[in-house]
Amino acid sequence: MIPTITAFKASPDGGKGMARDMPIRWAFEEVNQPYNVRLVTFEEMKKTPHLTLQPFGQIPTYEEGNLELFESGAIVHHIAMTHRGLLPVDEQARARAVSWMFSAVSTIEPPILDFETAGYFERDKDWYDERKPMLKDRIRARLTRLSQRLGNKEWLDDKFSAGDLMMVTVLRRIKNSDLLEEFQNLFEYVARGEARPAFSRAFAAQLDVFKDSQKEN
Repeated sequence: MIPTITAFKASPDGGKGMARDMPIRWAFEEVNQPYNVRLVTFEEMKKTPHLTLQPFGQIPTYEEGNLELFESGAIVHHIAMTHRGLLPVDEQARARAVSWMFSAVSTIEPPILDFETAGYFERDKDWYDERKPMLKDRIRARLTRLSQRLGNKEWLDDKFSAGDLMMVTVLRRIKNSDLLEEFQNLFEYVARGEARPAFSRAFAAQLDVFKDSQKEN
């Protein structure tokens, strides 16, 4: 059975590959598995049928037979656990890869999202200019540790894994800021992830949806 995921019918990311279905698409491409996409509007995301799948009214969701999942990290983990190619065969290496998956969404991403949120919703507030350096320093503190751990390695462990997929996905959120450029090895790490053929296919698929939405408007 081919799984179905949900994605924005009109993504607010402007076709930059930042929407949460991107890591799911990338994971499917890495393991060479087909998938279907059901596009949803923001209005549909707040209605009962979608809320039954995703209680917080977000994307993506995952449906395969009787299995229904939400949260991008959980979905990528499921794909990695059920198809060869995203997790090492060695038990300890596999556990390390899963640790990096959790680290990406639980340790690295939160300060990045705080910075993004402030930029979207607090830019006109009196305190924004004072708070911005603090938010950036929180990101730097996390990136410093990550940069030290990565060192001159190609990937976080011996080979590319779901841990790298999730970490690159998170770091892409600051790709166009000066923050990532402060850490040359992380900047190059993200570039390696984006250079993978599977990433390119996933990005193109998501971009096509955005282009179609623009034609409708």
